[in-house]
Amino acid sequence: MTAVARASQDDNRPMTAVKGAGYSSGAGTPGLESAKPVLETQVVDTPEEKIRQLELRTMDLVEESCLASCRNDDKVALDKAKEASAKERTLIRYREQAGLMESHNMELTFLVLTNLAHQYAKNELFTEALNTYDVITKNKSFNNPERLKVNMGNIYYKMEQYPKALKYYRMALDQVPSGQQSSKIKIMHNIGILFVKMSHYTEAITSFEFCMHEKPSFQTGLHLVVCFQAMGEKEKQKDAFEKLLKVPFDMEKEAKYKDLEEEAEKDPQTSLVLEVIKNDPMRKQERRLRNEAEQCILTASKLISSTGDTPDEVSAAYDWCVETLKNSQHAELASDLEINKAVMHLRRKDFKVAIDTLKVFDKVETKVASHAFTNLAFLYFLRKEWEEAQRYGEQARDADGYNAPALVNLGDCLLQKGELEKAKEYYVCALDNDASCVQALYNLGLVNKRLRLYQEAKDAFMKLHTIVRSHPQIIYQIASCFELLGDVDQATEWFVQMLSLVPTDPDTLFHLGTLFDKEGDKQGAYQYFFDSSRFYPSNLEVIDWLGSYYIEHQVSEKAIMFFERATLIQPAEVKWHLMIASCFRRAGNYQRALAKYKEIHMKFPDNVECLKFLVRICTDLGLAEAADYAIELKRAEKSKENREERMKKQGTSYRSGLHGSATSMDRTPSASSTQATAQPSQTDAGGGTPPPQEEEIDAKYKDPLGPMHQRMLKEGKGGDDDWDDEIGDDLLPE
Repeated sequence: MTAVARASQDDNRPMTAVKGAGYSSGAGTPGLESAKPVLETQVVDTPEEKIRQLELRTMDLVEESCLASCRNDDKVALDKAKEASAKERTLIRYREQAGLMESHNMELTFLVLTNLAHQYAKNELFTEALNTYDVITKNKSFNNPERLKVNMGNIYYKMEQYPKALKYYRMALDQVPSGQQSSKIKIMHNIGILFVKMSHYTEAITSFEFCMHEKPSFQTGLHLVVCFQAMGEKEKQKDAFEKLLKVPFDMEKEAKYKDLEEEAEKDPQTSLVLEVIKNDPMRKQERRLRNEAEQCILTASKLISSTGDTPDEVSAAYDWCVETLKNSQHAELASDLEINKAVMHLRRKDFKVAIDTLKVFDKVETKVASHAFTNLAFLYFLRKEWEEAQRYGEQARDADGYNAPALVNLGDCLLQKGELEKAKEYYVCALDNDASCVQALYNLGLVNKRLRLYQEAKDAFMKLHTIVRSHPQIIYQIASCFELLGDVDQATEWFVQMLSLVPTDPDTLFHLGTLFDKEGDKQGAYQYFFDSSRFYPSNLEVIDWLGSYYIEHQVSEKAIMFFERATLIQPAEVKWHLMIASCFRRAGNYQRALAKYKEIHMKFPDNVECLKFLVRICTDLGLAEAADYAIELKRAEKSKENREERMKKQGTSYRSGLHGSATSMDRTPSASSTQATAQPSQTDAGGGTPPPQEEEIDAKYKDPLGPMHQRMLKEGKGGDDDWDDEIGDDLLPE
């Protein structure tokens, strides 16, 4: 058989027939499979090896717990700590079974229990944390477990059990070795904070003075100033402030970077190095320490300045702090303190002193001057002196081109002048410099609304909503933009969200009622309109809608209540009086309707609509007064026609004069015939011959047929409720 044939047979052979080379079922024949690889590690299954593996697994769980805690994932960190503790107990039991307790790893047990207690504390499981710490401190096998009593004192501090916290702090202080002076100072600082919480200021001062003597710090100095402030010791407070200013602080760091900047202009390599170290961790740490020091100093200055009882004493205290700062290593903070002084006067509404204080920076071209000019622009803006506000806003921008509040002030000044496009440019520029400037975002949205750029306005308010959550004004603007864009569903959703924050806002309820009314949901609209009327009863649009709603549902009696409220708001508006009379008529109470129409006619004798209704109702009731009212109606309509003809002849000049002032034509008896809302107080004041029948109207007329409920209207006269038809000539006298 050839090699090709054998290969063909091998290809057709099933896999089950394949044998491994060298395999033999014989007991004495060695095969390749029985030979162990030379590089394979022999696993020794001994108790020591199992203990080592358990220790490694426990350490891995502790590390995972610590890493989760660094990520602020406290729940996962606690679960891993519990798992590590369970694994460590399993390890102890295995040691006991194997008889290897003499090799117990106490450091591992201490590490597991300490991490578990710490994770309990971070998850605010204070009882479990205290129990775990108690187990550690009572075990004499651990090295120096008393130092953990500081942690127990911290837990009692969080639980606001200050006496117990003080007890554990003092126990920990007694156990601090003489060489660990830094730990001793930290514990003394905590004891001082506890005394402040317990209002024992004398003991707190003793603790803080010890810390300031051994190792002064800005926070301790600030706490010392606070204690003297609480005790009313003004002179000692000033001494503590001077000690605070003498705290050692390396202020030459900025100079070092300035030197590098000068070298970077000449050497590109130095420029690359400068870019790297500008935001490295060490630089961030320096910046944090500097900000902390400045904050402590300025806060202490404000406390000292607020001790005065009168404005003069407050100004004197500020001046003392400014002079003290100028003579210290923190002289550059004196300018910030002067700006704070101006802000203090601004809060006291002493604008003149605030302006005089800020004008000191008029000739200083620094960022501090830019902040001063920004405040000056805001002050003049509040006083509605737009030109001065714009001038100082431009100076603030020139002093610091990246000052976003200065650009916002300039935009506000232009907005007041009506220059919307230029104002928008300033707001956009402010956002380019500071994307989180909420004032620029809000004002940009308002400008876009006024420019009818509703989509852009909505985008600005939505971005602002991501920065400032649950603010009613922002949510209202977003809902308003959706309403202007015609998106009823989104507008309704945002208005409902606004209502959850301000449930008694009548304007939000009014908008929701309007949106439901547009969608045809009259019942939902009624509920919102009614609630809006409860919180703001004077909204005439709501009154009109509610009255019309009751009329539509044939409940005219309830509509009268709303229209009467409208007459109290607008007593000179004839529309509301006519609506009340119409409600009486629709309710079938013709006697009260007639009385109301007569009352309206006395107040508005030239109102055409009222005269039409009087003619119609008197005719239907068969009263003789119908002829008199018909004559007055005919005269009023004729006067209306004559007036319209004169207006056509005189043209636009007459119309402009007519709308500009109350002319004699407005005061003629026939003037109100042009519309149903003519003013009654102007009818008899001017020229024109009054109707001869006007003096014969009897306002106290009694119906000769008796009350309405005692008689029946003639068939075909009172059954028709549509009284808005024009009166035919056959009803008028010849």
